[in-house]
Amino acid sequence: MDDQRPQVRGEDQRPQVRGEDQQTLVHGAAARDNRRLAVVMHVTFFVLLGASLTRFLLRHPDDPATPWVITFAGALATLYVLGPVLGPVSTISAGPRAPSGATTSHKLWLAAVMGIWVTLVILAPSFGWCAVPLFYTGLRTLRTGAAIFLVALITVFVVAAQLKLRVQAGFDPNLLFAPPAVAAVATAMFVHSQRQAARLQSVIADLVRTRRELAATERREGTLAERQRLSMEIHDTLAQGLSSQQMLLQAADRVWDTDPATAHAHVRTAESFAERNLAEARRFVHDLAPADLAGGIGLEQALYALAERESRAGLDVRCRIEGGPAPLPDRVQSALLRIAQGALANVTEHAAARTAVLTLVYFDDQVVLDVADDGRGFDPLAGGASSGVRGHGLPAIRARVAQLGGTLTIESAPGDGTVLSAAIPLESPR
Repeated sequence: MDDQRPQVRGEDQRPQVRGEDQQTLVHGAAARDNRRLAVVMHVTFFVLLGASLTRFLLRHPDDPATPWVITFAGALATLYVLGPVLGPVSTISAGPRAPSGATTSHKLWLAAVMGIWVTLVILAPSFGWCAVPLFYTGLRTLRTGAAIFLVALITVFVVAAQLKLRVQAGFDPNLLFAPPAVAAVATAMFVHSQRQAARLQSVIADLVRTRRELAATERREGTLAERQRLSMEIHDTLAQGLSSQQMLLQAADRVWDTDPATAHAHVRTAESFAERNLAEARRFVHDLAPADLAGGIGLEQALYALAERESRAGLDVRCRIEGGPAPLPDRVQSALLRIAQGALANVTEHAAARTAVLTLVYFDDQVVLDVADDGRGFDPLAGGASSGVRGHGLPAIRARVAQLGGTLTIESAPGDGTVLSAAIPLESPR
């Protein structure tokens, strides 16, 4: 029966993404964003480089420095193209350490680029417009402190070159304040985004670690719960049957010589219990559902069969059904049958009772199973050895009732017998 199978599938059947896979996806998305930003900056650099060279050629066609400007512009473009050949550079430079990808080759390449660019600005100050994408290049290649220092030097150099060019045209405040403002905004935005990315990666790592720990905890709890469930199943079936067989065989041994007929009857009864236990063991292997409920047998018939099977010399077990039968989920039927088996096992082993009664009562909102006996009774509040109860019987019954959202009531006193009542709501969650 599906409700008793150990494998439980959730309602959401969509493939689940592991924490490591999510972290890989996030890193992949960040890498793609960095590549897009790099493409934009590279394109911007070449656009500004081409515009600056065109402006110089249009305004100074006969300048003696023109061949040098063209040569250095071509060298700068070629050298800039060679940058990606060295491999990607880490864009996270929020901490004091150098980026993990900033090798000596990258730093030498950056120094060469800056040297040629400075030479170009000296020859033609209009090449100062290339400073903005160079800000980005420096920030990507160097650690944060060194990159900010480089940005400051570039800004001072651009301002000085522009002021020298416009000295004859008069003072222009924009030339003094605009480049530092642009540099400050660009640097602040870049550093802020990188620090946010570093914090996000740290949070993702923490989440992945937490999810891994939570999954391990859930696996441990699931293993313990399954072990407890199996122990209850074994106690209520196999252990009960083996205990009954032992008692019957001991009784047969005592009267074997004096009353052979009774002894043989005990042996035949023990054989029937062994056959029943074999069926239960096979059912465990199949799906852990009670053998008494196999083949479409209902709970009422299973309880009558249990009462007849447990009735033996010295103990009379009766069964009563009250109220209109209501359709019960397989899980509820299995649990109620196991509760009855466990309760009768306690009666047989501990109560020394002459009579036990199984009563199944259907109400509008719940179903109640009572197991009453006229045995020696015990103090339910005493606990321990003085209670006269040992083993897994009552704890297993309590666990089954709790799993179904029901309530368990035990009324007993020494010498007054015991009444165990398990009330299960009919609308219990499945």
